[in-house]
Amino acid sequence: MTPAGVWRRRTWIGPVAPAQAVGHTWAALPHTVEDTGLQPQNVAAARRVAFRPQLFTIVVLAVGGLTLLRIAALFATPLELYPDEAQYWVWSRALDLGYFSKPPMIAWLIRLTTAIGGDGEPWIRLSAPLLHAAAALALAKAGERLFTPAAGALAAAIYSLMPGVQLSAGVIATDAPLMCALAFALWAYASLVRAATARAAGQAAVGLGVSLGLAMLSKYAALYFVVGLLLHAGLSRSARAAWTRGRVAAAALAALAVLAPNLIWNAAHGFSTVAHTAANADWKGSPRAQALSARLINWRGPIGFLVAQGAVFGPVPFALLLGAGGRLAWRRRLTPQDGLLLALAVPALALVLGEAAISRANTNWAGPAYAPASVLVAAWLVRWRAWRTALAAVVPQALVAALALVVAVSPAWADAVGLGNALKRARGWAASARAIAARVREARMSGPVSAVAVDDRFLFNALSYYGRGDFGGEGQPPLRMWVRGARPRNQAETAAPLTPAFGLRVVFASAVKDYLPQSEADFARVDDPRPVAIPLDRKHARVLTLYLGEGFAPRPRDPLTGLPPTPPSTPGPARSR
Repeated sequence: MTPAGVWRRRTWIGPVAPAQAVGHTWAALPHTVEDTGLQPQNVAAARRVAFRPQLFTIVVLAVGGLTLLRIAALFATPLELYPDEAQYWVWSRALDLGYFSKPPMIAWLIRLTTAIGGDGEPWIRLSAPLLHAAAALALAKAGERLFTPAAGALAAAIYSLMPGVQLSAGVIATDAPLMCALAFALWAYASLVRAATARAAGQAAVGLGVSLGLAMLSKYAALYFVVGLLLHAGLSRSARAAWTRGRVAAAALAALAVLAPNLIWNAAHGFSTVAHTAANADWKGSPRAQALSARLINWRGPIGFLVAQGAVFGPVPFALLLGAGGRLAWRRRLTPQDGLLLALAVPALALVLGEAAISRANTNWAGPAYAPASVLVAAWLVRWRAWRTALAAVVPQALVAALALVVAVSPAWADAVGLGNALKRARGWAASARAIAARVREARMSGPVSAVAVDDRFLFNALSYYGRGDFGGEGQPPLRMWVRGARPRNQAETAAPLTPAFGLRVVFASAVKDYLPQSEADFARVDDPRPVAIPLDRKHARVLTLYLGEGFAPRPRDPLTGLPPTPPSTPGPARSR
């Protein structure tokens, strides 16, 4: 038999028969050294080459099947849009290169999917499960590049079944495009540091730059990955060797080319998105920050954050990440690939943990850590042959994923087991819009209505979607946002503030009990306040107070706090009840 050869990423691994070189099944390969007369290591390498396409095909089929289930749940769920989802839909109706609180990628994606299927909730959310599927496949390739195909396959499973990903795949938010872009950035970086040729390394550097640019267009939390790259370069001599000046320039220029439109938009709008992102930290205004002068650290914030991260990544994977990562680092038993992934995962966790101690931290802020962490935990489990631990990590999360799909399709089941309150932000918005529209129709019977105003940005965003047929259309009163402070603090207050020009005769919907007397005091006359209860489940309701306000003239805000003055206890605006 004439010997042929097998190449693996341009690396010669030894002679095998021609039929064996192109076969993709285990049975087509020789099972003993005597079958071919080859050296044992070459037979093993040939088997790995043939087995690799099979394993990745299994990953593709598994991820694809899970994604189809998630898409089916999107089209079957009766749950409404979260207010933030509704806001992103509003952005997608007027495409731009940036928005007040987020980069533009989320609006672009919604515009793409709704152009295909319309403005229904499933089509608004459609890109989320697809992006997470692409992220899982990219992590499988990254794990294969750094370790083995088995590590890559397990990484895809850990990522796909993360509780945080299960939630994110059912809503449209910035996390899905961010995680997808970072997964491809990790694959590109793995290819860069392990490239066999200068050309391959250059191509990987460009891919890394493009992926980071797309990640930044999704969410500025992508900067954690950049910090991880710098950390890895500082700790690893081989990483520094991989970054020639040409590759640094190629990656930087590629990232800048992708991100440039958003940078130009920010420059033209006073860097509003950057300022909003920084304001989320709230270091100066937070009570925790002010208490630092009396206490070194607030332990409740970090502890709560760490507990929440166990719920995001999964208890077993998160415990492995902290426990095994800390132990291996302390004993200096990390492999170079381990060090790469830890360097990319640690910045997001460490910096957001510090933010939790100083001010506050949302549960999803450390999400960028879990693309590299999924590969790292998977690699450890495969290396240690800890299959029982792998099952303990994956199986409970698969059950949680199945439970989440059941809850999405049948919220009544969640009500029956006492979980209904967790769904309150995805319920009752259409009913709220109908109640306010009915009040508007009643008010218009006695005179024109100049605007519909609200005091809560969540309500404003939800009405923008569910009230789009009743507010803001031709012949309909526009939807406006009452600005409580001295200056706008969110997109609604910036883009659609209630002003005296719109405040002649307003149907006002108050969703915040404490704000009600303050908003009433900004009108010359308030007529007939009525509470309206919108049922959310058998035990909970959203209470709105609807009133007719006339002669809107906002009082001067306090120059120090920016807040409205305390409404007088004596009669202020004239009332009619």
